[in-house]
Amino acid sequence: MKRLLWLDIAKALAIFWVVYFHFFNTVFEHAQFPPDDWSTLAAGAITILRMVWLKISGIGFHAVGVFIILSGWALMESTARRAESGSLKWGSWYRARFLRLYPMYWVAHLVYLVSPFVARLEPVDSRIILSLLGLRFIDITMNFMYLNAAWWYFSMLIQFYLIFPLLFWTARRFGPFTFLLMACALGFFVRYLMLVVYPQHGFWVLGGLAVCRLPEFALGMALGMLHKQSPARVEWFLLRGAGFLAGLLLYPAALWLYHNGITYVFVDLATGSCCLLEIVGVAGIIWRFSGVAKIFGLVGAFSYGLYLIHQPYVIWLGLRIRPLSPGSFLLIFVATLIVLSAWGILLEKSTNGLVNKLFPPKKGE
Repeated sequence: MKRLLWLDIAKALAIFWVVYFHFFNTVFEHAQFPPDDWSTLAAGAITILRMVWLKISGIGFHAVGVFIILSGWALMESTARRAESGSLKWGSWYRARFLRLYPMYWVAHLVYLVSPFVARLEPVDSRIILSLLGLRFIDITMNFMYLNAAWWYFSMLIQFYLIFPLLFWTARRFGPFTFLLMACALGFFVRYLMLVVYPQHGFWVLGGLAVCRLPEFALGMALGMLHKQSPARVEWFLLRGAGFLAGLLLYPAALWLYHNGITYVFVDLATGSCCLLEIVGVAGIIWRFSGVAKIFGLVGAFSYGLYLIHQPYVIWLGLRIRPLSPGSFLLIFVATLIVLSAWGILLEKSTNGLVNKLFPPKKGE
């Protein structure tokens, strides 16, 4: 399947946002900013800019929801094409997914263990076995954030891949809209049980139990189906400004859903959807500049590797350079992002190349 450049650009923007969020949180964790000053027009403008910057920086984790949506989208569209060509075999499909996910995940562990300039906040002990298996949801409070907190996403992802044949059949049987309603009903019901009726640790809702994030993944699958049916219409909405404006208008309502436990049932889907509209809208602008678009597209195509390796590096650096002015922080962030992007691309391309040599792809993968 031919890759959609603007979709890869959106993945790049999403991973940039995640890296920024983790770096920002580390550098400014204990920072005390000047008090709000409204004495003059210039002082008031600076105060407003600082408030907006802090607010936007604080919601960077919403980009994880974008990754979940885009994962469902890409997986649905690619699998549907194989099904229509008659080359889809679920055994081969699982083999391909395993070889796509696990080797780079294991390389990320190796990099963490041997690389300098990474934050090692926990001892390496027997928990690393469950981590290597991806079963970080076992004894979730001890394992889910072990060594590299960003790896929780992998545990959620393998759950989605495990049940994907069922999701795929349901989506094709009932169509995108009915499927999305069914998936949201199930996901919201489980979230309600775990948040309100039988309160559980927040890690389960975060992704320890993938069904809690099913609404976002199913939204991506539904969008993938709609895009396959009518690409021009979907791309017009997402890339021409209408989606960006809709996301901007709806974002305050999505943020309000943090209000209490009941409204929190819906918050991840709402914030992830709004963030998706903003990120894809910006991707639509970048897409029009071919040189820049190719660079962003390259990073997006290998965003998985960057996601797996970035957090220990930015925590290590952030702890050593704070306190820092906002201007200096942004300059260092850009430089760090360039280095980490190149490192992540190198690792993922090398890993994929080695895996493809050892295990050549089979028909249907």
